Amino acid sequence: MEIHQLEMLRELGALGSVKAVAETLLVTPSAVSQQLAALQRSVDVPLTRKEGRNLVLTEAGQALADAGAAVVSAMADARLAIGAYHGSTVAPVTVSGFHSAGQALFAPLARLLDSPDKPRVLLSDEDVAQQDFPALTARYDLVLAHRMDHSPRWPEERVAVIPLAHEPLDVALSAGHRLAGKETLTAHDVVGEPWVTSHTGYSPADVLSAVAAVSSRELNIVHRINDYSTVAGLVATGSVIGLLPRHTAKPVLNPEIVLRPLQGISTRRRIDILARPENLKRTSVMMVCEALEDIMAGLVSP
Repeated sequence: MEIHQLEMLRELGALGSVKAVAETLLVTPSAVSQQLAALQRSVDVPLTRKEGRNLVLTEAGQALADAGAAVVSAMADARLAIGAYHGSTVAPVTVSGFHSAGQALFAPLARLLDSPDKPRVLLSDEDVAQQDFPALTARYDLVLAHRMDHSPRWPEERVAVIPLAHEPLDVALSAGHRLAGKETLTAHDVVGEPWVTSHTGYSPADVLSAVAAVSSRELNIVHRINDYSTVAGLVATGSVIGLLPRHTAKPVLNPEIVLRPLQGISTRRRIDILARPENLKRTSVMMVCEALEDIMAGLVSP
């Protein structure tokens, strides 16, 4: 029993002929007859009877047509509700972000959308390995994700990708470090230093592997910490150096830390918004995307 079959039965009760139903619904008479026959096979009582040249509904047919009208009306209400939800500017939007993105973007996003006529954002931090970011789109409307230039692309056959930034990871040093006076650094400059970096499988540990490869020397990794604010605190002591993102680390930097570009190695990461394509059809979701783009543009600008 299908909704369009109930619609045809309802129209038959009102119009009295298959031809009139076909003309009203802009289909062929044979299509109407086939659908009414299929509907008849799904119930145990006759739904129609011939009355002269007209085909009319039996009592059972009229009862089903009346019930079908209620179903059709409910479906119309459901479509209206979905349309209103898709078009709503205040519908809630769930957003997940890796740690440094959350530190840099979440507070400005909450401030920017703190208005009765704007979406209500529900924020979560999810710092996972790169290959696990796309799966988060099953739980969140928008997922802030990052990957290094040399790493595999996002599976764009499954998720939509909105680029936010192409951000370098710079060498972070205490202001009093012997290398702080240099404008740029090379792998050979930094390979022998004691390091704080992320756990294996996360950035910037993969960048440090490239430093070791270019220098043909083993790294002296003292600490493995994913949280950039903790990394910044350790770098400020002068006991270790690290890698910090140039733009999104701004909230955790202080005058005791300087950033220097690392030459000769690709250190750029891509920060993207991942989402299921259907979520981007919602007005409130797109408003949050635009807000994130504006905030990131402000961070990246000099």
